Amino acid sequence: MSVSPVSSSPLPSPAAAAPTQTELLDFVRRTAADAELIASLPLDPEGRTWVRLTGPGGSEAWLIGWPPGTGTGWHDHADSVGAFLTASGELKENALAARLPTDGWRTLELTDGVDRERRLAAGQGRAFGRHHVHEVLNESPDRHAVSVHAYYPPLPRIRRYSRSGQVLRLEQVELPEDWQ
Repeated sequence: MSVSPVSSSPLPSPAAAAPTQTELLDFVRRTAADAELIASLPLDPEGRTWVRLTGPGGSEAWLIGWPPGTGTGWHDHADSVGAFLTASGELKENALAARLPTDGWRTLELTDGVDRERRLAAGQGRAFGRHHVHEVLNESPDRHAVSVHAYYPPLPRIRRYSRSGQVLRLEQVELPEDWQ
């Protein structure tokens, strides 16, 4: 799918403050309430679809369509803070409530009690800090979900992980040119 700006926000002046997690969550909430924008996203029965948006204060933002049974796999957004909100359908987020080392490791054994699960119906979302490891899933057998995401600074990289029980393994590091 082609990537194109949908909304316009002026670029921040050099003295402008970076958007906070709260401001990013407010942006995704307002954007998800735009029924015309949400309905304009082409939905593919086989794979996720996305359109890049212009987020507040120079942030990177995306409108994402999730076919039934799809997900992201375990990943983080490196040094970016972010927020996302379900605009339609329902998404599930599995996350780790533990701060992981940022670099210099390939495999970690997780302790008991670090797993968190959230179900996010339409209108529900969350903000998160740097190095937040999670996976997002549309577990519906027959209904698409649509969500809005925003990150600041614009994503420098995404680290992808595999997980087997309590073992988390770094599998791949993606750079912006890999998904834009």
